[in-house]
Amino acid sequence: MKYTQADFKSDQEVKWCPGCGDHFILNAVQRAMPDVAEIAGRKRSEFVVVSGIGCSSRFPYYMKTYGFHSIHGRANAIATGLKVANPGVSVFVATGDGDSLAIGGNHFIHAIRRNIDLNVVLFNNEIYGLTKGQYSPTSKLGKITKTSPYGTIEKPFNPGELIIGAKGTFFARSIDVEVETTRQCLVRAAQHDGFSITEVLQNCVIFNDGAHAAFAKDKASRAEHTILLKDGEKMLFGANKEKGIVLDGFRLKVVTVGEDGYTLDDVLTHDSHEQDTYIHNALAAMKYPEYPVALGVIRDVEDKTYNDEVCRQVEEVKASSKIKCMDDLLNSGETWVIE
Repeated sequence: MKYTQADFKSDQEVKWCPGCGDHFILNAVQRAMPDVAEIAGRKRSEFVVVSGIGCSSRFPYYMKTYGFHSIHGRANAIATGLKVANPGVSVFVATGDGDSLAIGGNHFIHAIRRNIDLNVVLFNNEIYGLTKGQYSPTSKLGKITKTSPYGTIEKPFNPGELIIGAKGTFFARSIDVEVETTRQCLVRAAQHDGFSITEVLQNCVIFNDGAHAAFAKDKASRAEHTILLKDGEKMLFGANKEKGIVLDGFRLKVVTVGEDGYTLDDVLTHDSHEQDTYIHNALAAMKYPEYPVALGVIRDVEDKTYNDEVCRQVEEVKASSKIKCMDDLLNSGETWVIE
């Protein structure tokens, strides 16, 4: 069956604040789903959306798929069980920076380490929205919030560095208003066999409005202060693609092509499939204003998945086991007959 975006829209009223970046992300996911279904050859009944707690976690209600609204920080754990028990199902996880990086931090990093075939959409608005404005693990140092009235004294996580450091095999990043970029990242993520994370920098208009405005508020800002990475293409950005990323010793450097002796040949070419993590980690770590913020698929490498290895192990044990049915089990070991 050829699906359309409408086929993945539920009949539920979307209850997010007007102007919330979540609306853009929902649009991107619903636009990506028909392509994912076609590429994977899946029916709509073979999709599940799992969420934890937070504004992003209302997501399952708005998707016309199976869904599971779980508990705070446990979305990745529940999605793991679901995938292992149902290997043929495509599992998406909608989660926030508080949900997965704070209370759910352990589940998050171990799901990455195990390389479970889940597709995680990480909404990053650098704040707790649903619980009314407390600072989160990604809030900027010094951020004044309801729980940090004098400014946070904690250095924030960079999700990309955390993911790659935990042996992640797929990491992409987008901005909520860049719906097409988000859609493309999600399609690539769904094609990836293993744990995929697409971080979407999202704006909370109520409790952290303009968190990403310095580089994302309009097209002109995004052209000058973000770089869209594409495999096989030079790392160029700027209104006229006049700026590029080069490797200067052991660190990345922003240059203007044609100035200071730098030519197009010096600019790095993106390769998300490179096994070594050095360049991928450096790209994920780039921060405004010294660097442009990296968008697109940053890392996409192959490795064994937890769910495939569990299935393989189960089949091996079954093949070599003398116990084939319940009668075999009941009559195994030390048994006796009462006359």
